[in-house]
Amino acid sequence: MKVIIDRVGKRYLDRRRRDVVALEDVSFAAASEEFLAILGPSGCGKSTLLGLVAGLLPASAGEIFFEGEREAGRPLTATVFQEFALFPWRTAQANVELGLEELGLPAAERAARARRHIEQMGLRGFEDKYPHQLSGGMRQRVGLARAFAVNPAVLLMDEPFSALDAQTRTLMMEELLALWERTRKTILYVTHNIQEAVFMADRVLVLSRRPGRVLDSVVIDLPRPRTEAMLGHPAFVRAADRIWKLIRSQAEAALLEGGA
Repeated sequence: MKVIIDRVGKRYLDRRRRDVVALEDVSFAAASEEFLAILGPSGCGKSTLLGLVAGLLPASAGEIFFEGEREAGRPLTATVFQEFALFPWRTAQANVELGLEELGLPAAERAARARRHIEQMGLRGFEDKYPHQLSGGMRQRVGLARAFAVNPAVLLMDEPFSALDAQTRTLMMEELLALWERTRKTILYVTHNIQEAVFMADRVLVLSRRPGRVLDSVVIDLPRPRTEAMLGHPAFVRAADRIWKLIRSQAEAALLEGGA
């Protein structure tokens, strides 16, 4: 599924009733099966942009299109959030089944599909555990299983691994890439981490400080599958350095403004 963002803008009133322009004249396209990372300084509107694509927020200007075959019973998007977004009163199995319930699947089919995705995420034996009984990495695996279980055309990810420790984060990045290699979903992946963006993505879209605009689109010239050994690859270093040069002044200005 291809995603087209055409001259999109977003403005809103903050708590003090002041007009805030979060995004302005943003245009780009994510190709079908592309892993596109979206990166920028704090407060640049990355998460807002995902909310617009997910249909959770209305755009103030411009339009968002999806191009490709739409299958009945298959949602256009599913979102994986930074803070896991699991219901604490539901088990891992029940959390994964949540999206399937919303699709109206019969109970037996929901249970079977949820179990299959739980096993794919290495969580077999933890189906009846509640979120507080799971580690951070395991909770995010449940979140990934829930998103993949509904088989969305486009997967939206909002800094999904930023709450994890460095070792778990690396493992989760590798697991996500393995899932993407198998499913080839279109992924829009928001992060503030340059190395993570370069390691994961086919292309990195760099946004300016607020109001967020597209500064550049950086193609990542690294082969797949990606491995840790590539972190020192000349193409990795060149891409990371180019992106840092693009956003350094933007990040410093955002910091002075107290962007969040």
